[in-house]
Amino acid sequence: LDTYAAKNKNPEGHVKEILGHINDPGVDILSIVRAYGLPEEFPEEVMEEVSHVPEALSPEYVEEEIEKNGRVDLRNVPMVTIDGEDAKDLDDAVSVSKETINGETIYHLGVHIADVSHYVKEGTPLDAEAYKRGTSVYLTDRVIPMLPHKLSNGICSLNQGEDRLALSCIMEINDKGVVIGHEIAETLIRVDRRMTYTAVNAIITDDDAETKEKYKEFVDLFLQMKELSQLLRKRRQERGAIDFDFPESKILLDAKGRPIEIKPYERNAATKLIEDFMLMANETVAEDYYWQEMPFLYRIHEKPDEEKMAKLGTFINNFGYTLRMPGGEVHPKELQKLLEKIEGTPEEALLSRLTLRSMKQAKYSTLNSGHFGLAAEYYTHFTSPIRRYPDLQIHRIIKECLHGNMDARKTAHFEKILPEVAVQTSALERRADEAERETDKMKKVQYMEHYIGEEFEGVISGVTNWGFYVELPNTVEGLVHVNELRGDYFVFDEAHYELVGEMTRKTYKLGQTIRVRVTACDRYARTIDFMPAVYWK
Repeated sequence: LDTYAAKNKNPEGHVKEILGHINDPGVDILSIVRAYGLPEEFPEEVMEEVSHVPEALSPEYVEEEIEKNGRVDLRNVPMVTIDGEDAKDLDDAVSVSKETINGETIYHLGVHIADVSHYVKEGTPLDAEAYKRGTSVYLTDRVIPMLPHKLSNGICSLNQGEDRLALSCIMEINDKGVVIGHEIAETLIRVDRRMTYTAVNAIITDDDAETKEKYKEFVDLFLQMKELSQLLRKRRQERGAIDFDFPESKILLDAKGRPIEIKPYERNAATKLIEDFMLMANETVAEDYYWQEMPFLYRIHEKPDEEKMAKLGTFINNFGYTLRMPGGEVHPKELQKLLEKIEGTPEEALLSRLTLRSMKQAKYSTLNSGHFGLAAEYYTHFTSPIRRYPDLQIHRIIKECLHGNMDARKTAHFEKILPEVAVQTSALERRADEAERETDKMKKVQYMEHYIGEEFEGVISGVTNWGFYVELPNTVEGLVHVNELRGDYFVFDEAHYELVGEMTRKTYKLGQTIRVRVTACDRYARTIDFMPAVYWK
């Protein structure tokens, strides 16, 4: 804008850039990228810095890291990466073994994370750019990485059969799922196998003979991982951790960027297994540095608002559930019990989402106030320095401590910069989440344009005084406007989250199954309109 509107004058502006024709592939998402101010190209000085990064570790360099710098050589420890089929930046590898000591089973769990801070030094153009980005952003048709591909998909990616520098958290865990000892060290690793969630799940859940034969030398390893994962998960559940199991959307596009299928992206035993191991490493590292009283970045999740919880309690009463809140406070265990009770019921998706919305958002902080959702006293983000800046910052602190360099000057330096890092990275994480959500909404609208006039069965997922929202099994959500409700005048009953017909007393309430017809899709507003299908009969 050049001039703003005045009494007899319209606002005036000039076009800075034309992104492309509205129907060109990728232009729609590019408009979201620009709207959120997401960075696209890396600056020249960053690419210049990255050009000096080696493609691989030379044998001489490896020897020097071990001999001179005291890196622990773990290349003979069997380890794997487990990721999605299309993952390119593999930043975590896992190893598990078990032994019996004095009749007690002890598991050795190693979580080995790419040593990104070895290549991204504080104060360099590369570091400044990573800080400015804060996180990698995963949009439907592209990834906007925090670090250039030469690092994230190259020397920092734990590729099968290649020597890599890592920061490892190696834990001893007893058969109750309790960490009884641990070590954090700079290591040298070599991943034996790049596995996918699908293949690991075929082994540990489906007992698939063909897959087991293909990976026969690793089958025992995966079965031990499954055992340990179940122990850790059971212990977490016992203390009250809340496990939201939402079907996220997986949107498949054709070559021109058009959505051809939308389906719920389900978690399986293999994705949960990696989750369990990463959570354990994050907790172990956070507790270690908390007690060392080092300046640190924690991932915190504050207790929910009493008022919001009371509202949730009132609302779930409509479905016959209750929440115990002694003194107005709710323990995560109560919410966990609620989620267990609603599992498999028609209202499950709705009540889980409402429960999640009633809680606060997690964020980064220099003060450790615990993680409500995980029912954890200590929690941090240690496991993804390729795609999250806080993890990279934490790795630097850990390495300074490991080298005995954390003197008063260094401590003061970190105490000075960390509060701002916490605020900045929390804000950039929100921006990334919003951009990802908007992109998904846009693709869902484009997908549903092909189904205007068709009928679907869905569940009422939100009720307001202007109508109600309906979610379809493929996660698409649309609005039935109150004007579309014929034959009566409907009033919003806020206490029960329902619309009630004044004459007929007919109700539309949360969790109700309803058949709807798609009536309109608006690409610009990113909205989908439905109407109850019954009027068409």
